Amino acid sequence: MAKSRAYFVLCSLFTNIFCQNTGCNEWFNTCFFIFTSNQFISIPMQNLTITNITSWAKEKLQSVDAGHDWWHIKRTLTNAKKLHQTEGGDWHVIELAVLLHDVPDPKFFDEEKMLVEVEQKMESEGVSLSKCEHVMQIIKHLSFSKQWSGKAFDSLEFRIVQDADRLDAIGAIGIARAFSYGGHKGRDFYDPEVPVQKYANAEAYRKSDAPTINHFYEKLLLLKDLMKTDSGKTMAQQRHDYMEGFLKQFYSEVEQ
Repeated sequence: MAKSRAYFVLCSLFTNIFCQNTGCNEWFNTCFFIFTSNQFISIPMQNLTITNITSWAKEKLQSVDAGHDWWHIKRTLTNAKKLHQTEGGDWHVIELAVLLHDVPDPKFFDEEKMLVEVEQKMESEGVSLSKCEHVMQIIKHLSFSKQWSGKAFDSLEFRIVQDADRLDAIGAIGIARAFSYGGHKGRDFYDPEVPVQKYANAEAYRKSDAPTINHFYEKLLLLKDLMKTDSGKTMAQQRHDYMEGFLKQFYSEVEQ
């Protein structure tokens, strides 16, 4: 058993050194080799990388509200898989970006500090420089609030990840998440005396304490027309229609 662990450690070190020194653009084809029962077993490094990053991100998100927790990541990953099947793109970049995109969320964390940690985590797991940079660009430009940053980034993988994330913000899940976060922040869910706002910048948007119903008009109902992939637009339409039906029912009950 000690010999098996020794082989694992030596091969792990060799693989990490190899990736760091070569750039290892095809890092996901590299394997760990474990010697056990007098035979070598190869394990694709990509599987170990994803497993390690998944565990790390899951731990980081333990303290966030229910709308941005690990179940949100899992749902977004499911959405991304559906989009990837029809849109294409580099799945490894997409998967990494989905797993890590909420770790630097400024609603819960120090954004700059966590961006550094995310990048360092990928580097420590042997993710190639080009993939690491691509994932970081996706994460930095993903949020709805980034529309006020004056900066832009685009790639097929970015469009897929952003659409997948936004799909989880609308429909039945989107409604549940909106009220969950509103309750988390202590906001009213409805106040007809508070008008819908049009925010001038990200700071004003993030500091808003408007009722949750207002959030439908300030963000959620806008997302359908902001989808960037054809598949995302198709999926968003049904969820958008569901939200409109919910609001119609909501107001019918309020106005009784």
